[in-house]
Amino acid sequence: MSLQDLAEISRFYGSNPDYVIAGGGNTSFKDRDYLYIKASGASLASARPGDFVKMNRAALAKIWGKTYPADMEAREAAVLADMMTARAPGEEGKRPSVETLLHDILPFAFVVHTHPSLVNGLTCARKGEKTARKLFPGSVWVPSINPGYILSKAVKDAMDSYRAEKGKAPEAIFLQNHGIFVGAESPGEIKAVYGRIVNAIEGQVKRKPDLSGKVSSFGNSDSLAGELKRAADRLSGGPAWFVRFERNAELSRFTAGKDAFKPVSSAFTPDHIVYAGSDPLFIGGGAAEGGGLLEEALKKHREKTGRIPKAVAVQGLGLFGLGNSEKAAGNAVELFNDAVKVAVYTESFGGPLFMPPGQISFINNWEVERYRSKVSSA
Repeated sequence: MSLQDLAEISRFYGSNPDYVIAGGGNTSFKDRDYLYIKASGASLASARPGDFVKMNRAALAKIWGKTYPADMEAREAAVLADMMTARAPGEEGKRPSVETLLHDILPFAFVVHTHPSLVNGLTCARKGEKTARKLFPGSVWVPSINPGYILSKAVKDAMDSYRAEKGKAPEAIFLQNHGIFVGAESPGEIKAVYGRIVNAIEGQVKRKPDLSGKVSSFGNSDSLAGELKRAADRLSGGPAWFVRFERNAELSRFTAGKDAFKPVSSAFTPDHIVYAGSDPLFIGGGAAEGGGLLEEALKKHREKTGRIPKAVAVQGLGLFGLGNSEKAAGNAVELFNDAVKVAVYTESFGGPLFMPPGQISFINNWEVERYRSKVSSA
């Protein structure tokens, strides 16, 4: 019954874009011997009991007693290999979430990790930590850090300190530039904690995002989207690109000019990097007139970053999402819209705070996130 409860609470949050977009977030249930956690690349919105990986908790616990390489890539690869070994017999075809260790150490039967734009308006804001400590004294704040083993270790240390001081576990963990973890003994308690957190943050928000006036379409060969597609195809020399266009009230506001675009010009969270890219491209309005300006802008961006952008904003027009499938192009637009919402919410908490460059580079080059992007965009 608990696995069914886990699937239901997963769908409850996974089907709500205010909490989860694309392949973001994860959930788990644990008993004394086993942890059941969403498989990497699986969708919370359509979760079924078979979408969770059964993990041996005794094997996971042994990971904390091991010494891993200092090199980031070598360390994460070694930890991932040990997590794979901790899968129960019959689970070999599933890949556990990179945050498995973090879920296992939280002393609750149910754990729900999401990336709500409202909450990230706090975790991605300059005064976010100060506000969170005031509003949620029963919670823990973890500074921005690379995901994976090092994040799990940071959360473990923060929880140990909190327990030593308070004599109990925190009900929620706020991860700067990432999201939130909520743990409880039942799905009903999970919903109650999330409800209190959302209500408290909403009470501090001065302005909410306005996504009205939405115009959305996939590109055709005669439009600017078609020109963008052809330019990306030529520059990449690989599989064909897909393009989705969108405009709404907030996108119009943030693409009005270079200065207006600054609050969304970099990455707030790992999910934004995975699906919409860490370096959205802003192009002046002249590109809409053709003449090769758009392709030249793409070329310069690739020379600078080594990548064709997943999100291209054209001044006075709107946003184009690029991807190797319609789903990937759509994900780029959805996650950029989420970044817009986050940016608006940060206005109430001191303004936007992007991920540090080193962490952005780590996500861009981490095999785990490339895998997640590939699976969820297929």
